[in-house]
Amino acid sequence: MTVFSGAGISAESGVPTFRDVETGLWAEVDPYEISSADGWRSHPDRVWAWYLWRHHMMGAVAPNNAHRAVAAWEDYADVHVVTQNVDNLHERAGSKQVYHVHGSLFEFHCDRCGAAYLGEVPAMPEPVESVDPPRCVCGGLIRPNVVWFGEALPDRAWQQSVDAVINADVVVVVGTSSVVYPAAGLPELAVASGTPVIEVNPEPTPLTSTATVSLREKAGAALPGLLQRLPALIG
Repeated sequence: MTVFSGAGISAESGVPTFRDVETGLWAEVDPYEISSADGWRSHPDRVWAWYLWRHHMMGAVAPNNAHRAVAAWEDYADVHVVTQNVDNLHERAGSKQVYHVHGSLFEFHCDRCGAAYLGEVPAMPEPVESVDPPRCVCGGLIRPNVVWFGEALPDRAWQQSVDAVINADVVVVVGTSSVVYPAAGLPELAVASGTPVIEVNPEPTPLTSTATVSLREKAGAALPGLLQRLPALIG
């Protein structure tokens, strides 16, 4: 089984979406300024401050029933998780094969030499406008290991994700709007290959018309019992 997850699965844990956190201090900030390679080059102190805040918020929430259900499926199947989320909630729930196509807010690296940063990052319970990022021994700046506008997806995670979709017997697409490419092309690849695709989303998406089954349910309600429903859903 391959699970393709988006922001909707984590929203049930209380993780704010990108738009939700544009409040208070950041309400008038252009998202491109704080989530792009250009923004990082222009004002890394502002970008670093914003991501420290998100890092703190995401670290304070726990996996929900949907994350735990996906992890529990590993007792019965070879489960691969492809996620657009950067919150690591799948791993914290116990999933072992997780591929982050948009990176992780819990990993950091140097923007010059690429070396992983294993040092501490400061707590950021309240947003501030500017914080100077740490420096690597090479003189580069430490940045979050997330994919920004203007950057390519990570090669290894992308290839693992493609392989997981190609080799799946069934693909479960949960909590994603199916509009952010190239990641949104992965469920389409499964559809084109004739693999059963089950969409779990309270709202219709561009994938709905071509999915094998589209369940208008929240992830936390649908996923815990989904394995038992699979034979009836996909025939």
